[in-house]
Amino acid sequence: MEKLTIGDFDIFPGEQRKIDLPVAKLYTDADVSLPVHIIRAKKAGPTIFISAAVHGDELNGIEIIRRLIHEKKLKITKGTLIAVPMVNVYGVVNQSRYMPDRRDLNRCFPGSAKGSLAGRVAHILLNEIVKHCDYGIDLHTGAIHRSNLPQIRADMSDSETKALAEVFGVPVILNSNLVDGSLRESAVKCQTKVLLYEAGEALRFDEFSIRAGMKGILNVLQHLGMTRKVSTSKKKKTVPFIANGSQWQRANASGIVHNLVNLGDQITKGQVLAEIGSPYGDVIGYVQAARAGILIGKQNIPLVQEGEAMFHIAYFSENDEDIAEHIEAVQGQLLPENDDN
Repeated sequence: MEKLTIGDFDIFPGEQRKIDLPVAKLYTDADVSLPVHIIRAKKAGPTIFISAAVHGDELNGIEIIRRLIHEKKLKITKGTLIAVPMVNVYGVVNQSRYMPDRRDLNRCFPGSAKGSLAGRVAHILLNEIVKHCDYGIDLHTGAIHRSNLPQIRADMSDSETKALAEVFGVPVILNSNLVDGSLRESAVKCQTKVLLYEAGEALRFDEFSIRAGMKGILNVLQHLGMTRKVSTSKKKKTVPFIANGSQWQRANASGIVHNLVNLGDQITKGQVLAEIGSPYGDVIGYVQAARAGILIGKQNIPLVQEGEAMFHIAYFSENDEDIAEHIEAVQGQLLPENDDN
């Protein structure tokens, strides 16, 4: 294997190194850099990036990478792992989804070396990190006051990406088209296969989401031959269900929400998902499911405006009851009270 050059840093085979990749200066003259952790094996193999906090308020991915780096069982035997725990450092500092210029970083790729601040960060990440990689896993959460069931979003028409999505091991995979200006779109143009992991809520740690994400990354690394195979577990392997579509159910009135369902629940057509009431206790509206499916995302704040997205329902070809039971089983395996360590 040859040396890997990122910015002004050379990382050699067999080396593990933390670097700070310069981005820009604040108006206080303080430097802002991307923290990057690189683990290289002595043997040649795939190169994969793991990125988090492209949206600065999405914190689960930061914790997933932190635990991954310190995982004693993680031994990269082939290839290179590049971990970027905070892409949008500005947003993390300010606990904000956006860059200081109010741009969504995940709509600014491929960016430009002389463009907006968001565009410059996108350009650096793409050219200094992503272009070196064969694969990538981009870690996200729901937006503020919204939670997502652990899920993989990927282009399932690509056979290699589909295989990686299935190996990741979360219960639900959402077949997702590429979004203009996103990291995933630009990565694909660089011939990098990318999975997008969605789980939990902005500005919160969710233990189930963190554990599911970390386990999924380890599954992918093993699948790619970058780590040694571990002994076969007696636990049943997670076989994901692929959604053939999804839709947000919106509020038909403004008021105070009484929620009636939880993430992972089986939803039937016409089922009442929430009641919307007035400040005086009167029920002024019901949110009902237009189709049957599984609840994979929901709004958490108990206040709603008419037309606001409240419940994200995924649709499957398989039996929804089986999927709901499968999600519950996976949650039981990963939550702390069921920890075997």
